[in-house]
Amino acid sequence: MNTLTNKRVLLGVTGGIAAYKSADLVRRLQDAGADVRVVMTRAAQEFITPLTMQALSGKPVHTELLDTQAEAAMGHIELARWADVILVAPASADFIAKLSHGEGSDLLSTLCLASKGLIAVAPAMNQAMWASPATQDNLALIAKRAVHIIGPAAGSQACGDVGMGRMLEPLAICEAVAGLFQAGSMTGRKVVITAGPTREAIDPVRYISNHSSGKMGYALAQAMAEAGAHTILVSGPTQLPVPERVTRINVESALEMAAQVEASVEGADVFIGAAAVADYRPANVAQQKLKKTEGMSNTIELVENPDIIRAVAERADRPITVGFAAETKDVQQYAASKLHAKKLDMIIANDVSQVGIGFNSDNNAVWVLRRKAPLNAHDAASGGSEASAALLEESIDQMSKAQLSRVLVTKIADFFKQAEAVK
Repeated sequence: MNTLTNKRVLLGVTGGIAAYKSADLVRRLQDAGADVRVVMTRAAQEFITPLTMQALSGKPVHTELLDTQAEAAMGHIELARWADVILVAPASADFIAKLSHGEGSDLLSTLCLASKGLIAVAPAMNQAMWASPATQDNLALIAKRAVHIIGPAAGSQACGDVGMGRMLEPLAICEAVAGLFQAGSMTGRKVVITAGPTREAIDPVRYISNHSSGKMGYALAQAMAEAGAHTILVSGPTQLPVPERVTRINVESALEMAAQVEASVEGADVFIGAAAVADYRPANVAQQKLKKTEGMSNTIELVENPDIIRAVAERADRPITVGFAAETKDVQQYAASKLHAKKLDMIIANDVSQVGIGFNSDNNAVWVLRRKAPLNAHDAASGGSEASAALLEESIDQMSKAQLSRVLVTKIADFFKQAEAVK
């Protein structure tokens, strides 16, 4: 099973004889489905060449913090945002010391400072350096900051010593990195997600639609599957691959999506309406292609589509219901209004007019608005209790949609546990 499918792994290589294992590690990560990019310190380049790592990864290797060409294309901040996980293997004692003290003296340490994703280190050093109180203190400090420590192992070392400090084998490191994404916070739960646009037919060749790519909904489906949920994705037309361990149901129109949601949502614990559902559809669909007639203007009569997410929120067996709001101004105001009008528990809003986080982008920055307490069926029918009316707001800065999805899944899982405690 490709346990790192669609994950972005930034592999940092520091100086040490174990750097030769990093070449194999690139292949292991790719075989597991990861997209891998490599950053090398100057010391690492004394043990293995950037050309070798470039040939294996298929991508340029990043080596310099102040690289004019790199900054013009993908600067270090963008590279940090790109990564779902920064894996440093081997991680020397020197680099671990840098990490513990928050240094940004080279590209790799700067990336770790700038990243909001996962960070993991696979230590590799002499047994005496490993046992040093300074190293152990540094390890304890980075662990407290949620840096994952993978290994090391005991055994013979290149210097002739025997003891702790050998870097784990690449396959074991790869499996450990994959395990970082298996959160388990939604294990055994049923989650239904809508994603992508809908297409409302005008005639056999034309339709009304929007710019939604489906990337946010698909990323959420993948993150929910990683968290252990039985995930059903009701998707409008997209070019995206089916996320691993996710059941996808393909639809075209809003009516088809409404029907499939109704058929799928029974027994669901969470419903996430991430699709950009067309508000209206043509009242009449022409059976033949409409022809252009000079001197005449054609008028298309529109009728309102069903409100899918509100219908879910008003069910007697309603799940935790999460909506999305793609706005171009007054984002929080419109999002709060939509949350109350549609009787949602939580809404995720973003400004699609901003460059880099709009439709079709791989990144996003959002506001999360949620009720203070989950709604129950009675509250939803009456518009919400006084206790649930208060909103909690939180902004999440720009990051990849894959990273953002895991952050959102954690928040949704916590809210679900709150709802379970109330029952």
